[in-house]
Amino acid sequence: MRSTRRTTLRTAAVFAGTAAVLAFPVGSAFADSPAVPEPEVLPGVERPVTEPKAEPAGPVARPKPTRAYVTTVKLADGSIAKVYKIGDGHFEADVFAGPTKLDTLVSKGGATTYGQNNGLHVVLRPNGTVTSWMEPKPKPGVKKESSVRITMPDGRIAKLSDGRHGKRVEISTPNGNLLAALDLKHPSAQHDGWTYRLVQDGKRMKFVVIDGKGGGSSWVYRFDGKLIETYAAEPKPAERKPGERVAPKLVAAGGGTAAAGAAGPGWASRC
Repeated sequence: MRSTRRTTLRTAAVFAGTAAVLAFPVGSAFADSPAVPEPEVLPGVERPVTEPKAEPAGPVARPKPTRAYVTTVKLADGSIAKVYKIGDGHFEADVFAGPTKLDTLVSKGGATTYGQNNGLHVVLRPNGTVTSWMEPKPKPGVKKESSVRITMPDGRIAKLSDGRHGKRVEISTPNGNLLAALDLKHPSAQHDGWTYRLVQDGKRMKFVVIDGKGGGSSWVYRFDGKLIETYAAEPKPAERKPGERVAPKLVAAGGGTAAAGAAGPGWASRC
């Protein structure tokens, strides 16, 4: 009998305790519960590893920048430029002649962009503004100027120009320092033993370069820059062999030899 009573009391006590716990509000029960320590990691026992998420294969697609329309500008020749803003400091201008798109000018990073078509010049600036102008047309009967640069035998540069003011030659050093200018009023110049001349050969004007220090060897150019004649100077008397007679030698690379005589003493021609 005792044994049975103890068992009953003990069991009742357990149920009573359980009832007491359930009688508390849920919030109070979690608040009063002591923190449960993490289980101790024993040597040789690894913690579970969480695998990283797999990255998508291939390049990541990025959205293209949006072209925001700004304005349309009428250009100097009647064509138009449609200006778009792409982003900060990035503008584009589509140039149209009627329905035909001629080009797209792009200005990024503070750069100014230039375009050209049939005499029309267009400029797109870093702030998105567009300016344009037309090259002036030559008047009827006025010849459009053309020019060409050549490197002469003395290493200097000659700019041969042919325009409304007639033939003109500018002599300069390789780094751009102007030494002399020739025209119809001033057809000849000398510098450092070299002579430069404009020579009339019938209806054509030629440019002649003479090496005064080297005995008079000469070169003749057309105004398109082509070398058409060369002249080799005679050797000095001290350099000739005994009894040797040397005739002046002209090597023609094209055109006539009339310029040879007009260039000055020492020129000769062979037929």
